[in-house]
Amino acid sequence: MRLSKILERVFILFLVLWLASTVNFIIPRLVDKNPIRERLIQMSISGNYQAGFEQMVAAYEEKFGLDQPLWNQYINYMNDMLHLDFGYSFTGYPMRVSEQIANALPWTIGLLTTATLIAFLLGSLLGALLAWPGSPKFLNFFTGPLMVFAGVPYYLFGLILIYFLGVQTNIFPVYGAMTPGVVYENEWAKYLDILKHSILPALSIVLASAGGWALNMRGMMVTIQGEDYMINAEAKGLTGKRRFFAYGIRNALLPQVTNLALSLGFVVSGSILVEMVFGYPGMGALLSSSVKLFDYQTLYGVVFIIILAISVSTLILDLIYPFLDPRINSQDR
Repeated sequence: MRLSKILERVFILFLVLWLASTVNFIIPRLVDKNPIRERLIQMSISGNYQAGFEQMVAAYEEKFGLDQPLWNQYINYMNDMLHLDFGYSFTGYPMRVSEQIANALPWTIGLLTTATLIAFLLGSLLGALLAWPGSPKFLNFFTGPLMVFAGVPYYLFGLILIYFLGVQTNIFPVYGAMTPGVVYENEWAKYLDILKHSILPALSIVLASAGGWALNMRGMMVTIQGEDYMINAEAKGLTGKRRFFAYGIRNALLPQVTNLALSLGFVVSGSILVEMVFGYPGMGALLSSSVKLFDYQTLYGVVFIIILAISVSTLILDLIYPFLDPRINSQDR
C-alpha cells in the first residue's frame, strides 16, 4: 500500500474521532436534566431538598465545569479527549473516570475477546464444512439449530444457562466475576475462580454468535463454488483438503475478517445485557449505570474508548487487508 493511501486513512481516522466525539458531547446535553442535581437528590436520605442544597449543586457544577458557557465546555472536553483525561465521575466522585474504565476494561476484554474469537473460529469452520460438497452428511443437521441460535439474543442464552448449569446443577457460579469474601491460597486459585465465573457468560456469547458466523461463512462458501479458481484447482487434481483450505476458506474468509475486526472494535463496549444478567463488572455495566445516572463524564469516557477502539480496528484492517487480498494492492497502483 502506498504511503499516500496510509496517510489518507490516518487522516480519516482522526476526522471520524473528531466528529464522533462532537456528537458524543452534544447528545447527552439534549436531555433536560442536571446530572449534579439528579445525583444529589438520589443521595438525599429524605428525597427532599435539604438546607444548602442549591449551594451544594452550584459548588459541584463549578467543580465539574458545568457552570461555564457551552462553547468553553466543548473546548475543555476536546482537550481532555486529546489527552485521554476524562475527569472525575459525577456518581463515583472522587474516583476519576479513567480509574473506573481501567477497573472495568480488563474484565470486558478478557471475556468478550476470548468468546468472540472462539465463536468466530468455530462458526467459520462449521459454516465452511456445511457448504463443502465433500463434508460428512450428518453436518447438515446443524443448519437448523444454527439458524435458531443466530436469532436468539445473548441474555436469553444466559438465563437458560443460569437455570440449568447454575441453579439446577450448581456446576458454575451464576453471578459476579469472583467469589466475594474469599481469601485465595495463591494466584492460581484466584485465576481458577475468575475462569469459573466467566464460563457461563462466555458460553452464552459463543452460542448466540457462532450461529451467525457459521451462516455467513456458509453463504460465502456456496458463492465461491463456481468461481474459476475453484474449477481450475479441481482440474489440476489438487486434493480436497488443499482446495478446501487454500482456495475455499482463504477466499470466503475475507468478509468474515472484516466483520471480526468490527466485532473486536465493539468488544470494549461490553455486552450490556449479558453483564447485567451475570453481574459482570465490565464496560457494559459501567456504560449502563452512567446512562441511568446521567453521569456525563463517565459516559463521555466510555463512548470515546468505544469510538477509538472501532476506529483503530478499522484502520488496522485497512492496512492488513492488502496482505489478505493481493488484488487490493493491484487496484491501488
